Amino acid sequence: TMIAMKRPVVLSALFSLLLSVACAKKNALGVTYDGTSLIINGKRELLFSGSIHYPRSTPDMWPDLIRKAKQGGLNVIQTYVFWNAHEPVQGQYNFDGNYDLVKFIKLIGENNMYVTLRVGPFIQAEWNHGGLPYWMREVQNITFRSDNPPFKYHMKKYVKMIVQKMKDEKLFASQGGPIILSQIENEYNSIQLAYREAGTRYVQWAGNMAVGLKTGVPWIMCKQRDAPDPVINACNGRHCGDTFTGPNKPYKPSLWTENWTAQYRVFGDPPSQRSAEDLAFSVARFFAKNGTLTNYYMYHGGTNLGRTSAVFTTTRYYDEAPLDEYGLQREPKWGHLRDLHKALRLCRKPLLWGSPKVQVLSKDLEARYYEIPGTKICAAFLTNNNTASPQLLKFRGEQYYLPAHSISILPDCKTVVYNTQKIVAQHNSRNYVQSEKANKLKWEMSPEIIPDTSRVPINSKTPLELYSLTKDTSDYAWFTTTIELETSDMPMRKDIKPVLRIASLGHAMLAFVNGEFVGSAHGSHVDKSFILQKPINLKPGVNHIALLGSTVGFPDSGAYMEHRYAGPRLVTILGLNTGTLDLTLNGWGHQVGLDGEKIRVFTQGGSHRVQWTKATKGIGRALTWYKTYFDAPEGDQPVAIRLPQMTKGMVWVNGKSIGRYWYTYLSPLGQPSQSEYHIPRSFIKPTDNLLVVLEEDGGNPDSVEILNVNRDTICSYIDEYHPPSVKSWARKNSNFRPVLDDVKPAAHLKCANHKKIVAIEFASFGNPEGVCGSFNLGDCNSPIAKDVVEKHCLGKTSCAVPIDRGLFDKGSDRCPGITKTLAIQAKCSH
Repeated sequence: TMIAMKRPVVLSALFSLLLSVACAKKNALGVTYDGTSLIINGKRELLFSGSIHYPRSTPDMWPDLIRKAKQGGLNVIQTYVFWNAHEPVQGQYNFDGNYDLVKFIKLIGENNMYVTLRVGPFIQAEWNHGGLPYWMREVQNITFRSDNPPFKYHMKKYVKMIVQKMKDEKLFASQGGPIILSQIENEYNSIQLAYREAGTRYVQWAGNMAVGLKTGVPWIMCKQRDAPDPVINACNGRHCGDTFTGPNKPYKPSLWTENWTAQYRVFGDPPSQRSAEDLAFSVARFFAKNGTLTNYYMYHGGTNLGRTSAVFTTTRYYDEAPLDEYGLQREPKWGHLRDLHKALRLCRKPLLWGSPKVQVLSKDLEARYYEIPGTKICAAFLTNNNTASPQLLKFRGEQYYLPAHSISILPDCKTVVYNTQKIVAQHNSRNYVQSEKANKLKWEMSPEIIPDTSRVPINSKTPLELYSLTKDTSDYAWFTTTIELETSDMPMRKDIKPVLRIASLGHAMLAFVNGEFVGSAHGSHVDKSFILQKPINLKPGVNHIALLGSTVGFPDSGAYMEHRYAGPRLVTILGLNTGTLDLTLNGWGHQVGLDGEKIRVFTQGGSHRVQWTKATKGIGRALTWYKTYFDAPEGDQPVAIRLPQMTKGMVWVNGKSIGRYWYTYLSPLGQPSQSEYHIPRSFIKPTDNLLVVLEEDGGNPDSVEILNVNRDTICSYIDEYHPPSVKSWARKNSNFRPVLDDVKPAAHLKCANHKKIVAIEFASFGNPEGVCGSFNLGDCNSPIAKDVVEKHCLGKTSCAVPIDRGLFDKGSDRCPGITKTLAIQAKCSH
């Protein structure tokens, strides 16, 4: 079945091409669009974008992240703008350090890349409070994200401030800058119905308000079917090539603002994964169906430093992205997408100016192709949608083999240069190596004082709500009360003890009775509320109860966020002779934050304001500060810290928080959701680095180790049916041609940072199994495989090993009837 698909533009392909050339000659600044694509400074482009959030890394990391993104084939960086980072106190702005938005955008521009600026101001992003400042909760009569005058007033004021800041720095494309798109709001469709007509009015107001700021570049709304003209509605999801119903007007292009490279994790989650093959399939599918911009969310996730993560979200963010938490290339995801971008760029002319057609060959097979009439310019996407079985497809008289759930890209409608399921790029494995210089740790400790009502006097009949109590200035707040018991109140039997029961709306709590730690409990991302029930020791006379309530980030999504609550709502003691004692109305004292936080014990100056003693061996007492000093780890590799015998708390290096840790909240696999925590190199001095750990439940600091991080284990896994590297072809002056005399599949390996291959740790030509870091020999293996690979690769920064039976078998093929695979694992070093 042959179907001619209409472009959502009225102009013919040839006229469109001539018009574009004419526009380019005028070199008009700014961004326009039609149903085919964005038109940037008069020129159509295929846009490959990746999300990198400036506050989730440090300024010294930005140049390397941007450089690697560009080397990965990206030409756009997308970032949110983080309102509560920039205006934490109303009217007081912060654009310094890793909040220096202007510096970040200028660096992108200096690399000749574009920017999509997602202004929000609500951003979600698994960021604390969805980016909204806490003080907004206290604005009188406010309803977030609705047709509500107080919210609209503050939102407009903030958006205007950000836009003006960009204009003052000449950062919009209309001024010669790199910003080609701006986003207003964020996935509002998911909650719009909760606000009824006020939600519809709000969407229209937000879009029109943004357009009225006259930036000279288009505004977008993601997942917003009713985005008002001229705002472009864009898709978020994993498979927008099949799930996106398209722009809400035929004269708007298909844009994909979030292609999720994995899934963010919350504490208690198992690992999140998305294969490079599935990602590549989704992007090829989108571009085969008129898409011209995709954005990987995230391309580099980074680290939720300090208290910036949203409710229960791990400190590590989207580590499974093409650039991992440390900014290292996660292979094969990074390389497979790089090769995809190269293949799609070879199709640029037919995609942007050709006429699209689709040939449905069977239930699972189809060919989508673009041709410019009257020319030989043509590109095809051959698709096998069957997720289980490979298929043979006949297209224009030629037979093509398609693995299950894959797309082959043919930039000339004849030659396969890329298949989404066949990874030609190298693989790698991440290594954590204990630093020799940094681990001479001598721990001291200083316990936090457990307060009673003499230190934290009663000021309310009931426990106060936790969000409004802390005002997002600390994770912690004390709740104190006292009870006086008679001897007759106490249980008479020795086998019965009173039980303290606390029902809390979230998120976690430590309980102390008469200064003694009695236990902890916590909720989850799905259900923040929990019940803490622990047996306690009481005495006749006055008994002091101190509860340390804590949040693990503020909520970042959903309707009516200003009406979310946390903290204890019911406190009782069971098992007394006099029955159950309800303490909820007993009168409670409150203190926001810990004493150690107030004196900044995690800084050099603050650390001298408390008494430190040598840390005891083994598990220490609950709620204790630990400190030590360490020297910078050798080299310049990324640095991490591991705290396997600690429970929950926070880590500071030289006064800077690297985020929350939590080891005792295990995933269903019986492992912590995060085991290593990133210490940015810029936080570290050559010597005498102050390391401070706040441990909540009681842990053993002797288990702490500081690690260097590398991806120096590199691998290749290629079979005889893999296409050659996409770098083997080029398109020049409309001519598609090979750039090598002999185009064959090969295993390509390359060490990072000018390192060399110093060892071949595994090599097999036959039917090996496994993944990089854990390959195994099959029952068919060339006995000279390792010798061949060493000859091609040892001592080199990069090498290519041909997939050639003559090279590996040399006339003694032990298993000629199988498809041969070459698996290599190599080690890189200086």
